Amino acid sequence: MDRENEGLKNLGKKTNYEFNYTPEVLERFNNKHVENDYFIKFNCPEFTSLCPITGQPDFATIYISYIPDKYCVESKSLKLYLFSFRNHGDFHEDCVNIIMKDLVKLLNPRYIEVWGKFLPRGGLSIDPYANYGMPGTKYEKMAENRLMNHDMYPEVITNR
Repeated sequence: MDRENEGLKNLGKKTNYEFNYTPEVLERFNNKHVENDYFIKFNCPEFTSLCPITGQPDFATIYISYIPDKYCVESKSLKLYLFSFRNHGDFHEDCVNIIMKDLVKLLNPRYIEVWGKFLPRGGLSIDPYANYGMPGTKYEKMAENRLMNHDMYPEVITNR
């Protein structure tokens, strides 16, 4: 393994899944293109958490988009992290905000947004959206604008 990636613990190894919320599995690597603004997007169509009241499973597609600054999230660690919500009991809104805050803490990105599209239970679906822009930069303004306009032109939902 090259020196740049020597700190990554899970990449290329047998996968041990945690099914309780485990933010410690998140790992990052250096962004080789710090001079560029670019989006990195992840879609997790098999996200599962538990209702904190009933204990019933909630299923969603989680969309994560971010503009990195110095660091990028390592994708296998992100997968393991998202799977760790499997037995975690929290409301949909909490899950989306927790994911965003954990990634902000790990990466300090220029911009990030997390959107959860949850399957309906009891005839109602919930689609929480949270975002963050680096304070004092153009990304802070971008976050405000995207928050106010994030669902003006909703896409066709195919996961429910």
